[in-house]
Amino acid sequence: MKTHLLFVCSRNRWRSPTAEALFRNHPRYDARSAGTEHGARIKVTAAHLGWADLIFCMERKHAERLRERFPDALAGKRIVTLRIPDDYGVHDPALIARLRAALPPYLEAGMDSAPAPP
Repeated sequence: MKTHLLFVCSRNRWRSPTAEALFRNHPRYDARSAGTEHGARIKVTAAHLGWADLIFCMERKHAERLRERFPDALAGKRIVTLRIPDDYGVHDPALIARLRAALPPYLEAGMDSAPAPP
């Protein structure tokens, strides 16, 4: 059974979709992404949080918003704040490098078998 990873940023346009793409077709992980803002491409819901085994927030404010809005859905869930600012475009090589450096300590299988994003 695959581990479910949820990546959260503000608008779900650049950072979290890039992180999600890193795990497309990964043998050990399924990934989704969502945003905390009203104008997010995909707005985070309690269902997203219930699906996730591990939640990665790009900034501390995202984790705080989740805790405020979904305290029950987060019971027993691990939230990791990556501290990646909104300074990158979608699939930006610098963002990909930063994600590849930040994520392995939290992943059992690491990222060695993760395919390159589109």
